[in-house]
Amino acid sequence: MTLRFGTDGIRGVANRELTPELVTALGRAAARVLGVSVPFVVGRDTRRSGPLLQAALVAGLCAEGASVDLAGVLPTPGVALLAKARNAPAAVISASHNAFEDNGVKLFAPGGRKVTEELERHVEGELRALATSVPGAGPTGAAVGVDRPLKDPLDEYVQHVVGALEGRRLDGMKVVLDCGNGAAFRSAPRIFRELGADVEVINAQPDGTNINLRCGSTDPTGLQQAVLASGARAGLAFDGDGDRVVAVDERGAVMDGDQLMAVCALDLKEREQLRGNAIVATVMSNLGLRRCLAAHQIEFVEVPVGDRQVLDELERRDLALGGEQSGHIIFTDVAMTGDGALTGAFVLDVVNGTGHSLSLLGGVMQRFPQILHNVAVGDRSALDTDPVFWDEARAIDQELAPDGRVLVRPSGTEPVVRVMVEAPSIERAELVADRLVAAVERACGAAAPALRIEE
Repeated sequence: MTLRFGTDGIRGVANRELTPELVTALGRAAARVLGVSVPFVVGRDTRRSGPLLQAALVAGLCAEGASVDLAGVLPTPGVALLAKARNAPAAVISASHNAFEDNGVKLFAPGGRKVTEELERHVEGELRALATSVPGAGPTGAAVGVDRPLKDPLDEYVQHVVGALEGRRLDGMKVVLDCGNGAAFRSAPRIFRELGADVEVINAQPDGTNINLRCGSTDPTGLQQAVLASGARAGLAFDGDGDRVVAVDERGAVMDGDQLMAVCALDLKEREQLRGNAIVATVMSNLGLRRCLAAHQIEFVEVPVGDRQVLDELERRDLALGGEQSGHIIFTDVAMTGDGALTGAFVLDVVNGTGHSLSLLGGVMQRFPQILHNVAVGDRSALDTDPVFWDEARAIDQELAPDGRVLVRPSGTEPVVRVMVEAPSIERAELVADRLVAAVERACGAAAPALRIEE
């Protein structure tokens, strides 16, 4: 039981790292920390290992006296919505954008908000205790938890997203949806058809092994081709658990989360709904987003990587919009987690409301070339005590300013240092990135090449 929470829950290879025994123990630990007074809502994506791990998680929860409401295959934001409506804790069994061999568990506190770091530490503590001792006598008889399927959870989620447009429609708009053979394969087509769009759907035949396989938000190539072939006004590609989206404009160009946030931020400001005249995004967001917002007198609030960091700052400052370059975007007036379908609906609503093409709207932001390297190292902590490295990194950053920047950050869970470079040209970015990678390896030592890297 050595897995730890990362930026998005616990994740690993199903049945090898993420074993049924570990997930059963996680269910017990979650029940002890989050309570058993209200049934847990549990949903999953379409991975082959989903039913196996769901059974293990439910067993652990019920063994501690927690009952479980089963939502079945449902996007992560749908599970969070159900938890909020019931003031219940929740769990989603998914590895998001990873390949089908992986799986994971995301935990939500009562009310549908992702658990805090403090609660994660408590859960990890319970996991360690379970690994080194016998669980002890649990509830018996009528105190044992039970599971039951929820009635119409998909309907509840679909109506929530449709209702978020407050009666506005997408009548006649041709759109292609790439469901990534993931959790949104039923919900996304229903949402956009109920909004009146003319919908073409691809990659909505999950078989347990094809989730994220050359499709979805991590590989929108097929969506680009489908948009161009059909003459659609836009395309939307979702990740495995449906909390992220990237768009494809009518010319076949991909628009990432930064560009979608720019479009939505300007629209909200025009409608006087951008509370605080600011948005929250992470250190990874493109320099072009910062420039775009500054040109429209909108503040860019920077936080570390992770949607929980984004949500914390949104709540602290009472802001309406924030997100990540990956397409994980949060609209706090209607959701507490990223929602790919909701974001897509809002973006298409801007297209429909303005009458402009998506390419024209996305053109408000000039995206700077960005290079990202995950550098496997011997000792990532060595950077903390290496002033020579940081002097060199700062000098490189100053060389690029104001038309570029560098970001170096050790991974919190892996022996990896992440190096990001933005520059006016891809050639300049690549040269600078190579310099930084070499400097990181000098400071930390190069690792064996067999490392499996994940975020």
